[in-house]
Amino acid sequence: MASTPSRSGRSRRAHGTRGVSRRPVKAVRGFNFTEHMRRLCSDATTRTPELRHINMKLVAVSFNQTRKRVRHGMWASLTPMRFEGGARETVRNGRRYTAQRLYDENQTEMLYILSFYLPRFMQLSFQDKLTTVFHELWHISPEFNGDIRRFPGRCYAHSCSEKEYDEQMERLSKKWLQLEPPPELYLFLKRKFGDLERDYGQVIGSRVQHPKLIPLDG
Repeated sequence: MASTPSRSGRSRRAHGTRGVSRRPVKAVRGFNFTEHMRRLCSDATTRTPELRHINMKLVAVSFNQTRKRVRHGMWASLTPMRFEGGARETVRNGRRYTAQRLYDENQTEMLYILSFYLPRFMQLSFQDKLTTVFHELWHISPEFNGDIRRFPGRCYAHSCSEKEYDEQMERLSKKWLQLEPPPELYLFLKRKFGDLERDYGQVIGSRVQHPKLIPLDG
């Protein structure tokens, strides 16, 4: 089980008893980053024809904390909850494995985890932030089966040119803006992390643990 990250320089009970639940954020004051990001992604995947295969109700949105407020390093990642072709099991070194399942508060199984690394992600330019969001959403398989979008050949995650991949995602994000989504959905991306802290007191959101591989063989 691997994540597909974006980097600078261009990364309740579950099946049986081994799973994790995505619990809602407690009602505390602050800017809820993951809720705002969910609203943006929900609009993007509804308004943009190329992303309409994505059901954001089955995508957990999370944030991870970074130590320094610098641009270099991982900005965001998409973690598929299933293996190639949407399979629930895989074989590695002759052993069978499954992935830990993830459920929301309504016991709905999540197929992906979309994670952002704060405050690093918020230090990017507005366009870089938006391109990164579309970069990660594009990794979701067109079949929306819990696997990633796979390109032919060895470079199956980004094709042979990650630069061309990102240029395509920049064009797609600009296309979304041209479709005139409500500005309140994306204006927070025009701000830095410190701006949000100053105006809201703190930045809060959901944090989801990376799923573990569970061996099926004794």
